[in-house]
Amino acid sequence: MSKNLNNTEYQGTITFKTTGLYHVYLQGRELPCTLSRQLYPGNNGSKTPQRTGLDPVVGDRVQVSCNQAEQGVITAILPRENQLSRRAASPKPGGYAGEQVIAANVDQVVPVFAIAQPIPKWNLLDRYLALAESAGLPALICITKSDLIPQLDTQEREELQDAIETYRRIGYPVHLTSSENGEGLDNFRQALQGKISVFLGKSGVGKTSLLNAIQPGLGLRVGIVSAFTGKGKHTTTAMQLLPLDDTTHIIDTPGTREFGLWDLDPDELEAFFPEFAPFLGHCKFRAGCKHEEEPGCAVRKAVMEGHIHPRRYQSYIRLKEDGLQ
Repeated sequence: MSKNLNNTEYQGTITFKTTGLYHVYLQGRELPCTLSRQLYPGNNGSKTPQRTGLDPVVGDRVQVSCNQAEQGVITAILPRENQLSRRAASPKPGGYAGEQVIAANVDQVVPVFAIAQPIPKWNLLDRYLALAESAGLPALICITKSDLIPQLDTQEREELQDAIETYRRIGYPVHLTSSENGEGLDNFRQALQGKISVFLGKSGVGKTSLLNAIQPGLGLRVGIVSAFTGKGKHTTTAMQLLPLDDTTHIIDTPGTREFGLWDLDPDELEAFFPEFAPFLGHCKFRAGCKHEEEPGCAVRKAVMEGHIHPRRYQSYIRLKEDGLQ
């Protein structure tokens, strides 16, 4: 353990967050911290932080003041390099769903999906990828439970192969992994090296087993998938930053079954689908084309000619509809 932390200001990184309590890594150790009253609105003792980008999240670099009892108080949140935000799952009164910042200061986004148990929802993957594109962050896809491939029927295998080829053709790296037999783990671990990666995925896809397999010392608790519903149960209940080594970190997030993009402008969404790029600007109505029913749409023509996968196009339309609600 490092020297005593008392009567001093330090800079550290938030590694864990739950209601009213934060863990901050600083000076070679984790310190439980609370939030300074100065960061609450109006400095009036309110227990709800401001929702203006000042609410600390995992990955935030913060200033911490320590007293003689080595208790930490977060006194400032340093400027963020980036942040990932989603639409809050529970709408506010009146039907307005606010912003939920997932994590800050990350290097890449890693959507995690299982080959089966639960079955992959590729439209959810497209939402994760659009989130990464909107934040200007690279994404790599991890598909777990590759040991279950022999159990797939012919149609399921063809759909899986089609999905893998589609995403690789767009330019997204796809890693097939198995926590059971170790397939693909070395290459996947290398793709994480030296970066802060945020894992996104539904409950039950094997994120926790994957982390335990690539770093056995973590000893994380593994959940199960219900045989009745085919859905996973939450084992990660709060955001946490986990070290794989001195330069490699994972931000593990609770499983999500729905995922809405925050502050989505439907007219900007086309830029979050990289395979659309060669066809944008070639529509009959140029920038005025919505890529829906307009005649002479180059994007829809590309879908019909096989240059854009129909399922990806449908994900684009569904996201646009979400943004218009």
